[in-house]
Amino acid sequence: MIRAVQPAVVAHRGASAHRAEHTVAAYALALEQGADGLECDVRLTRDGHLVCVHDRTVDRTSTGRGVVSTLSLARMSELDYGRYDAAMPESADDLVRQRVWTPDPNHHGVLTLESLLDLVVDAPGTTLFVETKHPVRYGGLVEAKLVALLSRYGLANPKSKEDSPVVVTSFSAMAIRRVRQHSARLPTVLLLRQLSAIRWDGTLPRSADYTGPGVHLLRDDPDYVARAAAFGHPTYTWTVDDPADIELCRRLGVRYLATNSPATTRSRLNR
Repeated sequence: MIRAVQPAVVAHRGASAHRAEHTVAAYALALEQGADGLECDVRLTRDGHLVCVHDRTVDRTSTGRGVVSTLSLARMSELDYGRYDAAMPESADDLVRQRVWTPDPNHHGVLTLESLLDLVVDAPGTTLFVETKHPVRYGGLVEAKLVALLSRYGLANPKSKEDSPVVVTSFSAMAIRRVRQHSARLPTVLLLRQLSAIRWDGTLPRSADYTGPGVHLLRDDPDYVARAAAFGHPTYTWTVDDPADIELCRRLGVRYLATNSPATTRSRLNR
């Protein structure tokens, strides 16, 4: 894995600063804006379909209510997800307040991972970063279903990790281990909210290829990128929108940079 001259731009939930997150409109705009990669979160519906929804519930991002794992795909498809809120929080699960909605006419239904894969297949050279959410009631079934779906597209066993059009990410080390059990060559990212004593020096579990610190960790400890690289772990950093953070990631040699506004971030990187 060779470190890029500057970070590759990954659209966080699509171009989510400009379109409703996890919608076809958001991902299509991200590609128009020149994103190198797309990022999505996946959860399992009650009837076993992988859908692109960040939160445990659909309350924030749709016109309905309920826990994703208790809803069928048919029920979720009846809801309107094509709503845009510019004040999207990073920790949506903990937010309880009135939302101000602006209709997005480009997309309304729930986005399945299968539909997003179709979009990626039609955009050669684009890398899809798929985050499996945990804890969930279905546990390891999420990773099993994910790899099975990727197998249908011929994406579960790339020629090499460097050539893979799909990267699996998670905050759960157990989830990353399960991915490795299903596929020896799917690249993985262990996402990090904090640097514990066992992660501080840059080491990761053997099943993790990339390290995935939040940008707040790099502000506090910029040397972490170099420490991780010394152990062969390039850095994927989230979620980077502030100009100072973009410059920090470039200076440190971050490999992938997840952002809500691919066009703006690309423009700043090209200065």
